[in-house]
Amino acid sequence: MDWVLLIGRILFALIFVMSGAKVHLIQRAQGVQYARANQVPVPELLVPLSGLMAVVGGAFVALGLWADLGALLLAAFAFPVGLGMHAFWKLPDPMERANQQAHFMKNLSIGGAALALFVFFQQFGDELDLVIEPTLF
Repeated sequence: MDWVLLIGRILFALIFVMSGAKVHLIQRAQGVQYARANQVPVPELLVPLSGLMAVVGGAFVALGLWADLGALLLAAFAFPVGLGMHAFWKLPDPMERANQQAHFMKNLSIGGAALALFVFFQQFGDELDLVIEPTLF
C-alpha cells in the first residue's frame, strides 16, 4: 500500500507543481495579466508567491518531505485562488459562469483534500514508508 500512497501523492502534487511552475513562474507576465483582469490585488507579488507555494507544497507532498507543511501550503494556495480567480458568482454569461464554477469547485475540492492530507500526515506520518521526513509540525 505504500506504493499506492506514493503514486497518489505524486499525482495529487502534479497539478500544483506543473501549474505553479508554468503559469505562475515561467509565464509570470501572462499570469499577472490574468490576475489583474480578475482584480487580484498586487498581482506582481501574489502570482509568483502563489507559484512558489504551489511548487514547494507539491514537491513536499510528493517527496514526503515535511508533507504536512506541503499540504498546508497547497490548501493555502487552493482556497484563495478559487475565490480570487474563479469568482463565478460575478459573471453574467451562463457559459462562462458554469466554466468558472467548475474551476472554483475543483479548487475547493483540492483544498479540502490538502487539509485531509495534512491531518493524515500528522496522525500517521511516523508509520509511513517511502517518505523522507513526513512531518514538520
